[in-house]
Amino acid sequence: MGEDISEERFTPDDFHRFAGNLDRETERLGHWLRSREDPGTQQPRLGFEIEAWLIDADCAPLAENEAFLERFDSPMATLELAQFNVEINSSVFRTGPDCFCMILSEMSETLREARRVAQQLGGDILMAGSLPTLMPQHLGLHHMSRRTRYRALNSAVLERRAQRPLRLEIEGQEYLSHVHSDVMLEAAATSFQIHLETQPTVAHRVYNAALAASGPVLAACGNTPFLFGRLLWEESRIPLFEQAVEVGGFGDSARGPVRRVTFGSGYLRESIAEAFIENREHFPILLPSQLPENDSSLPHLRLHNGTIWRWNRPILGIDADGGYNLRIEHRSLPAGPTLEDMLANTAFLLGLIEHLVAAPGNGAGALPFANARDNFYAAARYGLKSRLRWDDKPPLPARQLIRQVLLPHAADGLDRLGIDASERDHLLGIVAARVQSGQTGSVWQQQWVERHGRDMAALTRAYFAWQRTGRPVHTWSL
Repeated sequence: MGEDISEERFTPDDFHRFAGNLDRETERLGHWLRSREDPGTQQPRLGFEIEAWLIDADCAPLAENEAFLERFDSPMATLELAQFNVEINSSVFRTGPDCFCMILSEMSETLREARRVAQQLGGDILMAGSLPTLMPQHLGLHHMSRRTRYRALNSAVLERRAQRPLRLEIEGQEYLSHVHSDVMLEAAATSFQIHLETQPTVAHRVYNAALAASGPVLAACGNTPFLFGRLLWEESRIPLFEQAVEVGGFGDSARGPVRRVTFGSGYLRESIAEAFIENREHFPILLPSQLPENDSSLPHLRLHNGTIWRWNRPILGIDADGGYNLRIEHRSLPAGPTLEDMLANTAFLLGLIEHLVAAPGNGAGALPFANARDNFYAAARYGLKSRLRWDDKPPLPARQLIRQVLLPHAADGLDRLGIDASERDHLLGIVAARVQSGQTGSVWQQQWVERHGRDMAALTRAYFAWQRTGRPVHTWSL
């Protein structure tokens, strides 16, 4: 959700003023994008966010994020929506030789320090797509982090819904139906977010490639089978988050292609500006905060974009010198099971995107958008048991497609980015072994429950014990 705002309630004049500024800033972004030239072959930069859980000695949520951040005292961590979640960030890394080794070293040290601080509070840090011990009663406003922006978001979502509560319905291996009176449902989903820098001239193709790659990569890394004790999808975060902020576009089209949490409405054609124009034209303003006008940092455009949660979200950033940068924020992957698993997933995604961008076409190869979208939801629901399409060919079992077609494509893309062969082979080898064994984090959790029973605290303790070893999930035993 980014930086805080100062207001919790808004007037019609606030919406009118904000809309005018959003119009002007969207046009200004378009002018800047059209003025950019191809910068050549400079390697892109990477950054990461891990949404993590604070847990107590019983593996229940520990609502102490303010005390944690005060003791941690690091720019690498910040608040999340719920008081038992924190966001742990990385530095920015240039892709190239040894980059994954440097990423692993820094993030390992950051997590070690985070665990040390959490232990001072009688708890610990867990990385998972959701916390197995989490129950609906944990997700009330009494556990919302103390930020005006979060309270304002809750009020805005409920006003757009005419105060109707949010309804969560997920039909998976079991069925979950739950009615919730606030946006705290969103806090049940915790992700590993990858930020991939892109240049303006190719940003639309990178975005399209990220859409095409999303389904197969997600199929290989599901880690959220349980929610409120129910066995649902391989990656239950996807339907959970899409329903947790159920506010559609204009005309109350909440269940159409303009949902605020969305895979998207189609590929981009010529420019990343098309996504920001869609933001302006199809998504009502939620938080019309009073921000500086005629500000070159385009604060209205960036705040509005932060209230639209595409699974692949274009981001306009501001460099230290005041210049703009563009990146694609990939939001669909779960946190955990281990850092090596998450970096292996990153290598698979990054390599596949680079391979697609280098190929002829719009960045998505010959894969129609409808198939990319279907792949994404099939992968979320069925994981490695899904059948996926690639290019314009008939569907294949996900495991066969990934092993025979997509991992070689990803290796090609990583070579193009100058990734060392040893790092490439190690990380893609983790994905290959996971796919070969069929044991994702989600599958391991289900198999553990089949053997030991549905004791969510015991499951979480076993999961956490393996996470602390650092060993990739395909090597975990029961």
